[in-house]
Amino acid sequence: MDSFSTVIRTASHEQHVEAETSTFMSDLLGGRLSVDAYARYTEQLWFVYEALETGAGRLAADPVAGPFIRAELFRLPALERDLAHLRGADWRSGLTALPATQAYADRVRACAEEWPAGYIAHHYTRYLGDLSGGQIIRDKAERTWGFARRGDGVRFYVFEGIGNPASFKRGYRELLDGIQADDLEKQRIVTECKRAFALNTGVFRALGEEFPLSA
Repeated sequence: MDSFSTVIRTASHEQHVEAETSTFMSDLLGGRLSVDAYARYTEQLWFVYEALETGAGRLAADPVAGPFIRAELFRLPALERDLAHLRGADWRSGLTALPATQAYADRVRACAEEWPAGYIAHHYTRYLGDLSGGQIIRDKAERTWGFARRGDGVRFYVFEGIGNPASFKRGYRELLDGIQADDLEKQRIVTECKRAFALNTGVFRALGEEFPLSA
């Protein structure tokens, strides 16, 4: 029988690929979009992580979600430094969420408040993705727009507190395998995981409409 971490990865594989291969992300990683598109994407991430991390303190004592709340994962301070670099000191004044981003953040917040096991689905899709594929984005951004290596503009992708990402991800998967949930609840978590990827893809789609490649 497969471990839960394997089940969750396999079940969400299709949605994961769809998110990764969205037109917007392909264009961004292909260096075909401006730094403004990258900054707009970074702004959208702020809303999602604000929802993920403002509820995290309350969940730290939760028997299901608590073990996943790790300070070294938190991205909000790094995102805010990136946004100050990309948009200037008053970056907050121009910050707006696309409707798709608002829907995503609202769902994350609802799970954080009402369903800790569902929150884990969002936690997993975001943070493990950042530790993995996020490093490709960082590398491309540094090369395309000339950001300092692991510096302002790409700090979101730099996990200062995690010395060995491979080991950390292994430990994270062990936490998933040991999750305090019955089979039905695990199935619900898998479904929420798919939903998380779909919400993320919705943000990419909206960004693709905002930044179409000129023909």
